[in-house]
Amino acid sequence: MRLTHLSIRRFRNLDSQELDIPPEGVALVGENAQGKSNFLEAIYYLETFRSFRGARDDQLVAFDEDVFRVAGRLTPPDDDGRAVEVAAAFQKKGRRKKVTVDGAEPDRLSDALGRLAAVVFSPADVAIVNEGPSERRRFLDIVLSLNVPGYLRALQEYRQVLQQRNAALKDGQPSAMVRLWDDSLVRSGARVMAERARWIDAVRSDFNDYYAEVSGGQTAVPTYRPSVDLRGGWELDTVADAYREGLAEVADRELRVGTTVLGPHRDEVTFSLEGDQDLDVRDYGSGGQRRTAALALRLVEAATIREARGQEPIVLMDDVFAELDAGRSERILDLIEREETGQVILTAPKESDVKVRRDVLPRWGIQGGRILS
Repeated sequence: MRLTHLSIRRFRNLDSQELDIPPEGVALVGENAQGKSNFLEAIYYLETFRSFRGARDDQLVAFDEDVFRVAGRLTPPDDDGRAVEVAAAFQKKGRRKKVTVDGAEPDRLSDALGRLAAVVFSPADVAIVNEGPSERRRFLDIVLSLNVPGYLRALQEYRQVLQQRNAALKDGQPSAMVRLWDDSLVRSGARVMAERARWIDAVRSDFNDYYAEVSGGQTAVPTYRPSVDLRGGWELDTVADAYREGLAEVADRELRVGTTVLGPHRDEVTFSLEGDQDLDVRDYGSGGQRRTAALALRLVEAATIREARGQEPIVLMDDVFAELDAGRSERILDLIEREETGQVILTAPKESDVKVRRDVLPRWGIQGGRILS
């Protein structure tokens, strides 16, 4: 699908506007603090109904306003098919979020997720590598929720059961009462872990290839490190059995500490530089190596969208070359030009910083939140 029209109302510092998006995309050029990143944030909100920068919904509402609304019209690339409008609004008073697809509210918010098929490239992506395990779990959960049927439901069930089980442990309830939650925890948690393990295994080779191309030859691989021993394999029944056995082994410890210590909420993903000895990029990698790992992650996310949804992703690029050295910039530019053949919407502080499809993308300006198309 292509994004052909965007309606913005009271979102961040952006003026309320109606914008027709060119089929090839657009380059939004303007000085810092004018709203360029907010523009991409508004677009991506229609993919996940949350900020890709981690902001709360109430922080997205313009100053002194109570409601924001963003709506996008999506059209098949060849214009052979029906356009779809996806809209999202949030009201501070009552903290109410409303999402519609062609004017109708879906039965569940999850039914509207992923309509845009967008992927964001941003300098802030390095936090996925630099920060703690929760950032990497969050990345996995977003990618898999949008592209693997049933994953989001399993994740939601797991979180609900985990909360109830932890409450029982915190309250000091007897072991028998805590164990009542185990079947549900194992059923949903095993599905989450199995899908995470399968995805990391499936993208390992592509991640390595992307990393090598951007870095100029060095290789790196992602590794899924679950808190449960999955050496027996990733089949769902095998994972469930391993999780159940693990819970039995840590039962006394959980009663002592008052929380669940085993499961998807404790899992980790690491990125290792290959060589004489594998080194964790987070601990031993340079700034350039960590940024390269983050870029490789986004590239395998885009590849996942192509495979899972059968369409080219809409690529959103937020001044992505700002913190890369010249060599990495040139190699990632070549890679993106070759790999990403769909619509590209990017931001840059000045005209000379527009590197992707520089002779193709129309130029828009922005000043004080007003987009000049």
